Amino acid sequence: MCHKLPVRSKLVYVECSEQSLAHRNLLYVYPQSLNFSSRQGSVRNLAVRVQYMAGEDPGQALPVIFGKSSCSEFTREAFTPVVYHNKSPEFYEEFKLHLPACVTENHHLLFTFYHVSCQPRPGTALETPVGFTWIPLLQHGRLRTGPFCLPVSVDQPPPSYSMLTPDVALPGMRWVDGHKGVFSVELMAVSSVHPQDPYLDKFFTLVHVLEEGAFPFRLKDGVLSEGTVEQELRASLAALRLTSPEFLVAFSHHVLDKLVRLVVRPPIIGGQIVNLGRGAFEAMAHVVSLIHRSLEAAQDARGHCLLLAAYVYYAFRLPGTESSLLGGAPPVTVQPATLGRGPGRPASLYLARSKSISSSNPDLAVAPGSVDDEVSRILASKGIDRSHSWVNSAYAPGGSKAVLRRAPPYCGADPRQLLHEELALQWVVSGSAVREAVLQHAWFFFQLMVKSMALHLILSQRLDTPRKLRFPGRFLDDIAALVGSVGLEVITRVHKDAELAERLNASLAFFLSDLLSLVDRGFVFGLVRSHYKQVATRLQSAPSPGALLTLRMDFTRILCSHEHYVVLNLPCCPLSPPASPSPSVSSTTSQSSTFSSQAPDPKVTSMFELSGPFRQQHFLAGLLLTELALALEPEAEGASQLHKKAISAVHSLLCGHDVDPRYAEATVKARVAELYLPLLSLARDTLPRLHDFAEGPGQRSRLASMLDSDTEGEGDIGGTINPSVAMAIAGGPLAPGSRASISQGPATGSRSSYPLSAESTRTLLVCVLWVLKNAEPALLQHWAADLSLPQLGRLLDLLYLCLAAFEYKGKKAFERINSLTFKKSLDMKARLEEAILGTIGARQEMVRRSRERSPFGNQDNVRWRKSITHWRQTSDRVDKTKDEMEHEALVDGNLATEASLVVLDTLEIIVQTVMLSEARESVLGAVLKVVLYSLGTAQSALFLQHGLATQRTLVSKFPELLFEEDTELCADLCLRLLRHCGSRISTIRTHASASLYLLMRQNFEIGHNFARVKMQVTMSLSSLVGTTQNFSEEHLRRSLKTILTYAEEDVGLRDSTFAEQVQDLMFNLHMILTDTVKMKEHQEDPEMLIDLMYRIARGYQGSPDLRLTWLQNMAGKHAELGNHAEAAQCMVHAAALVAEYLALLEDSRYLPVGCVSFQNISSNVLEESAISDDILSPDEEGFCSGKHFTELGLVGLLEQAAAYFTLGGLYEAVNEVYKTLIPILEAHRDYKKLAAVHGKLQEAFTKIMHQSSGWERVFGTYFRVGFYGARFGDLDEQEFVYKEPSITKLAEISHRLEEFYMERFGEDVVEIVKDSNPVDKTKLDPQKAYIQITYVEPHFDTYELKDRVTYFDRNYGLRTFLFCTPFTPDGRAHGELHEQHKRKTLLSTDHAFPYIKTRIRVCHREETVLTPVEVAIEDMQKKTRELAFATEQDPPDAKMLQMVLQGSVGPTVNQGPLEVAQVFLAEIPEDPKLFRHHNKLRLCFKDFCKKCEDALRKNKALIGPDQKEYHRELERNYTRLREALQPLLTQRLPQLLAPTTASFRNSLNRASFRKADL
Repeated sequence: MCHKLPVRSKLVYVECSEQSLAHRNLLYVYPQSLNFSSRQGSVRNLAVRVQYMAGEDPGQALPVIFGKSSCSEFTREAFTPVVYHNKSPEFYEEFKLHLPACVTENHHLLFTFYHVSCQPRPGTALETPVGFTWIPLLQHGRLRTGPFCLPVSVDQPPPSYSMLTPDVALPGMRWVDGHKGVFSVELMAVSSVHPQDPYLDKFFTLVHVLEEGAFPFRLKDGVLSEGTVEQELRASLAALRLTSPEFLVAFSHHVLDKLVRLVVRPPIIGGQIVNLGRGAFEAMAHVVSLIHRSLEAAQDARGHCLLLAAYVYYAFRLPGTESSLLGGAPPVTVQPATLGRGPGRPASLYLARSKSISSSNPDLAVAPGSVDDEVSRILASKGIDRSHSWVNSAYAPGGSKAVLRRAPPYCGADPRQLLHEELALQWVVSGSAVREAVLQHAWFFFQLMVKSMALHLILSQRLDTPRKLRFPGRFLDDIAALVGSVGLEVITRVHKDAELAERLNASLAFFLSDLLSLVDRGFVFGLVRSHYKQVATRLQSAPSPGALLTLRMDFTRILCSHEHYVVLNLPCCPLSPPASPSPSVSSTTSQSSTFSSQAPDPKVTSMFELSGPFRQQHFLAGLLLTELALALEPEAEGASQLHKKAISAVHSLLCGHDVDPRYAEATVKARVAELYLPLLSLARDTLPRLHDFAEGPGQRSRLASMLDSDTEGEGDIGGTINPSVAMAIAGGPLAPGSRASISQGPATGSRSSYPLSAESTRTLLVCVLWVLKNAEPALLQHWAADLSLPQLGRLLDLLYLCLAAFEYKGKKAFERINSLTFKKSLDMKARLEEAILGTIGARQEMVRRSRERSPFGNQDNVRWRKSITHWRQTSDRVDKTKDEMEHEALVDGNLATEASLVVLDTLEIIVQTVMLSEARESVLGAVLKVVLYSLGTAQSALFLQHGLATQRTLVSKFPELLFEEDTELCADLCLRLLRHCGSRISTIRTHASASLYLLMRQNFEIGHNFARVKMQVTMSLSSLVGTTQNFSEEHLRRSLKTILTYAEEDVGLRDSTFAEQVQDLMFNLHMILTDTVKMKEHQEDPEMLIDLMYRIARGYQGSPDLRLTWLQNMAGKHAELGNHAEAAQCMVHAAALVAEYLALLEDSRYLPVGCVSFQNISSNVLEESAISDDILSPDEEGFCSGKHFTELGLVGLLEQAAAYFTLGGLYEAVNEVYKTLIPILEAHRDYKKLAAVHGKLQEAFTKIMHQSSGWERVFGTYFRVGFYGARFGDLDEQEFVYKEPSITKLAEISHRLEEFYMERFGEDVVEIVKDSNPVDKTKLDPQKAYIQITYVEPHFDTYELKDRVTYFDRNYGLRTFLFCTPFTPDGRAHGELHEQHKRKTLLSTDHAFPYIKTRIRVCHREETVLTPVEVAIEDMQKKTRELAFATEQDPPDAKMLQMVLQGSVGPTVNQGPLEVAQVFLAEIPEDPKLFRHHNKLRLCFKDFCKKCEDALRKNKALIGPDQKEYHRELERNYTRLREALQPLLTQRLPQLLAPTTASFRNSLNRASFRKADL
C-alpha cells in the first residue's frame, strides 16, 4: 500500500486538476488496517469483502466493482488477500468502483470480515464471517470521501442500518473492542458529478434548490426556506473564492454556467426578483482569477488561460436558448427585489434600504420609478465620467428604461436580461477590488461580451438589422464608458505594471476589433479616436513616452488585423479635395512643381500624404501610417523597437493582402495599394535614417545632392507629411518631440542618431516596392510630376537603396551565414553548460551581462521575462540542410529579381514624367545612374534583358547624357556592358553586345568618331581584366566577334569609317585579352603576375587613362597580397600621372608641378614624366576623361596612397604625401578634411616616436635570385632582387620558389644552387632549371650614411645591395684564418625599393675580394661596434651586454680575438704593402680593448649581488686577454723605428707626419 497510494493519489490529482470534459464518476476504496486483537475466537486468517449496496437486502449488491484482468469487467463483490495468522493485518489492495449516475441515501459500502480456515474440517465452512461495518455514501446530499476509522459489529447489521453510520451505537448489537474504531479505510472519488469541495457543493445545491423551487430544503443541519435562501446564496457566492483550486478547475465550466445564469436569469423567490448581478459578477471575477493562477503553466502566447478560452469558444451559450429557470411554472407577479417584500412600504424605506438591494448594483441608491439626487452624488463619488452614459439617457433611473432594466413593478414580466449588457454595466460600476480582479483578466470578459453579442444577434435574427439599431443606446454608452476607463487604466499603469498594461492594451484592441464586426463602425471609430486622444494627452506629460508609444503601436496593429480591414478603409471612394479654404502646406508648396505644366491636382497630392482628407477617408490606414511616421521620427525614444513594430505591422498587412484571394485581380490590388500611397513619401523622407546597403560613403545621397545642386537655392519642402500629423487623430497631440521634423523633410546628407537597422530597412523597402508594384501607374506618374527636384532626387536614392538592399548574394553567402550562426549557437551552448555546471560564478556572469548592451531596450524592474530570455528556443534551426539553403538562395534570387523589376518600372514612369521638362537632363542622369547600378549587381537573366533594353532606350533617346557632358556615366556603362559581354549565358551576351554596339554607333553619329567610347571601353576591359578573378575570356571574344559582325553588316554606316574604327578597337581589345591569358597562366606566381601587369602599364605610357587603370589594378593586387608599401607606390605613381596632366591644363600654385613634386616620396616617380605635349593633347576627346583626372581625383589618389603607407608602417612617407595634399585642401577650404589630415599626421608622428629604434618596424627582407636554364625563357640568366615580407628566412623563399617551379616544370627539373659563388653555365644541365638565392643587405656609402640617420632612412629608397661570399684558395668556403678570403658583391637595381613591383632587375654588379688580414680587420671592427652598441644602449640591456662581453673576452671562443691577433700580429709582414693593414689591425685591437673596459665598467654598474662572481670571472678573462695581447700590440714596424731628420719632415704631407708621430 505504501508504494501504491502515492502513485494513485498523484494520478488522481492530475485527473482532478484538469477540466472534466467527459463523464467520469469513480470511487477508489483503500482498506488499510484492521485490529482484531481483542476479538474473541479463532480470527487469525483475515480477509475483507467489499460490496456496493443499493439497499439492505443482500441481493441489492450492484455490479459496479471493476474486476481483475482474468475476471468479468464488473463484479458485485471483491476480497482482499488473506493475511495468515495475524489478528492485526494491514492491507494494500485498491478497489475501483464505478458510481451510479444517481447516488441515493440508501447507497452504502458494506465491509464483511472473514476468517478463512486453512485446514477445513468436515461440517465447518471454509469462510466464517467475523465482523461487519459500512459507510453511507451520501451525507447531507454530499458524497462522503476521505479516511475513516470504523467500529466493527460482531452481529449482522439490523434493518434500516444504512440510514445511519456505524458510529451510532444501535441497541442489541455487539461491537469489537467496545465500539471503538478498529478498521481503517480511505475513500477517494474522481468524479465529474460530485464536487469534493464543500463550497462548490453548497453553491451547486443552492442553485439547484432555486431551479427546482422546492422549499423548504434541508441543507446539512439546517433548513432552507424562501426567506433565507437569498442570504445563503449571496454568502455562497462570496465563499467561492475559498474553493480548492483543483476542484474549481475541474468544475469550472459548470460554475461559470451557473454564474452566467444568475446574471442573465435572476431567480424569482416568492414572486420577487432577487437580483444577484453584482454578486455573481464579483464571484465570476474571483473564479476566473483562481482558475488562471491554478493553470499558470497552461497559457498561450498572449497569457490567456487555455481552459477559460475553451469555455468562451466551445462551452458558453446564452441561457436564453434553454427553458427558463422557473421550469415551466405559471407566470408570477414580479416585483423589485427588496428585503421586505411587502407592497405597502413607503418610498423613504425603499431609498434607505436600496444600497444593498438594488437590482443591478446594490451601491446605487435608486427608488424604482423616481429620480433622486443621491444617485448622481454616488456616481460622482466613484469618479466615473458618465456624461454620455446611461445616467443622462432613457436608461437613467426614472427613465423609460430604468437602471433595474425590468418591467415596471406590479406587472407580469419575464426577468430575462442580456449578458453583454449586464457585464458592461457591472464592470463600469464595480468597486476597486473587483475591478482589479477583472482588469487582470479583461480578455475573458471582453470575449464573453463579444460572444454574447454575437449569439444575441443570431438568436434574435438581427443580423440583417442596420448596425445602428442592433443594440440599444444605453448599452453603447456603457461600452464607451468601459473603453474609456480601461484605456485610462492602460495609460496609468504603463510605468507601474508594464506587463498588465500590455495585456490590457491588447485585450482592449481585440475587443474593439471584434466590435467592428457587430456594431456601428462609426461608433467604434469614435471609441478609437477617443482612446487616441487619451494617449496623446498623456504623452504630453509623460517623462518617457516610448513605452506608451509602443503600446499604441500594438493597439493599432491589432485593430488593423481585422478580416475586413480593406473594406473598413473605404478604398473604392475617391478622395475629395480638402474642404478647408487653405490647402495643406505640402499642397501649397508643391504648386511650384518642376515637371507638371499645370498646378498640381490636390486630390492626387492628398492621396500621397497623411493629410486630413486621407485620414478621414481611410481611417485605419491613416492610423497605421501615422504611427509609422511617429516611429520613424528622429527623436523617437526606444527607436529600434518602435521601428521594428511599426514597419512589421505594415509588412504583415501587405503580406496578407498579397495572398488574399479577394484582392487577386490587378485592379482590386491597385485600389488596396492606394491605402498605402503615403508610405512612399514617408520612406523617401526617412532616407537619411535608413541602413546604407550601398558600398562606399555618400553613395546613397549622391543623386539627391546632384539634383539639389541643380535647383540653385529652390526651397525643398522635403516631406509630404502634412503638419496636421502633429495631431495624431483628430487633433490628438503626438509625443513630445513631434515637431516640424516630421513634416519637414530631413536633410539628405545628415545622419540621425537613431538609424534603422538593416532588418527594419529591408522590411520597409519591401513595403515600398509592393506599393510601387501594385499602384496605378497613371497615379504614380501624376505624383512624380508634382514632385520638386530634390524630392525626386530622394525618390531615386530610395530606388537605388532598394537595389542595394535586395542584391543577390549567392549560395555561398548563405553557407557563410549558416556557419557563423552555427558557431554562435555553439558559443551559446558552451555558456549554458558553464551556467549549469557552475564553472562560471554567478557574479562573473552578472558582471558580463551588465557590460553587454541589452538588445531588448530598457528593462528596469524586470526580474524575469520569458519573452526575452537568452535561452529561448526559436523556430529557426541552427544547422540548415543543403536543400533548405538552396531554397533560401532561390527565394533570395527571386526577391532580388522582383525588386529590380519594380524599380525598373518605376524608373520608366519617372522618365515618362520628365521627358518634356526643362530639368530632364539632371533627372535622367540620376535615373541612368540607378539603371547602371542595377546592371552592376548580381542579377538574373530575366532582369538583365529588361534592364539592358531600358538602357538602350535611354541612350537612344537622350544621347547627350553620355556624350555631351563631362560625366562618368559613359565609363560606368562601358564597364557594366563589358562585364555582361563576358557572361556565360548567351541571351545576356546578345543583349550586352547589342547595347555596346549601339553605344559606339550613337557616339559616332554625334562626332563621326567614337573616341570617348573607344577609350572608355579599353579602360573598362583593362580594369575588368586586372580586378576580376572569374573573368571568361572565351565568352567575351564571342561578344566582340558579334559586335564586329554588327559593324560589318550595318548598311547605314557602310560608307563611313565606322567599321574600320570598330575593327581597330576590337583588335586592341583582343590584345588585352591575350595579356589576360598570360595573367591567368601566372595567377599563382605573384611576382610574374605583377611583372606582366607592369609591362602592360608601361605599354600604355602614351595613354594616361589606361596607364592609370593598370596602376590601380596593380595597387589592388598588391593590397590583396598584403604588399601595402608597393600599393602605396602605385597610387603615388598614379597621382604623379594625374599631376602631369593637370600641369598641362592650368598653372595653379597649390597644385604639384608634375611628377617632380613627388620626388621626396619616391625617386622612381620621374618615369611618369614621359607624358608630354608632343605625345598627348589634353583637349582631345576621350583622353584623360576619367574622374581621376581632376583635382578631386588627385586628392583621392593621394589619400589612398597615405592610407596604404599607414598600413605598411611607412609613417615618414605619409608626411611627404600630405605635404602635397594639404595645399590643395587649403585652396579648396576643405577644413573638415584638413582636420582629418592633421589628425592622421599626429598619429603618424606619434607612432614614429614610439618606434624610433626600428625594432618595432621591419620593412622587408631582400634576396638576390638568379635564374639559369632555357626553361625559364625570358628569365634565363637574369638576376633580381626580391623584396619579401619582414623576417622572411632564406629557407622560406627557397622553399616557396622551389615548390612553385617544381609544380610548373616537374620535380626532377628544378635545382636550388646552394652557394653564392658565380655560376658557370657551361657546367649546368641544359635540361634543368637552376635557381640561386642569396640573402642581401642594403649597402650605403659613407657619404650616404650622413643623410640616412633614422631606421626608416636606411630602409627606404634602396638601390644598392651587398652580399659576401667566404672562400679559400683551394676552393673551400671556410678555412684557417690566414687563408680565409671574402668576396663582397655589390648589386645595383633599375629602380629603388619600394617600387610598384616587389622584384627589380639587377642592372649593375661589382665585386671586391678581401685578403685574410682585411677579413680580420672587418671582423674586429664588427665586434667593436657590437660592444659599443651594447654599452651605449638606452635603456641599458644587461643580458645583451653580458652576451657580447662573453663572446669577446671568453677563453673558449674559436677563432676569437686572441687567435686573430696571434695569427696576424705575431710577426711583422715581409711585404711593405701589408704594413698599412698590419697597423690598422693593431689599432682595431686597441679600440677593442678600450670598448671591453667600457663594457665591463657598465656591466659592473648594472649587475646585482647574485652576478658579482660572474662579473669577476669576466674581468679575469679580460685581464688574461689584455696581457696576451700586450706584446703583440707594442711591436713597431721597421719603417716606423728608423731615425727621422728635419729634411724628411713635411708638415703638409699628412701621411708622413702621422707615421713620424707614431
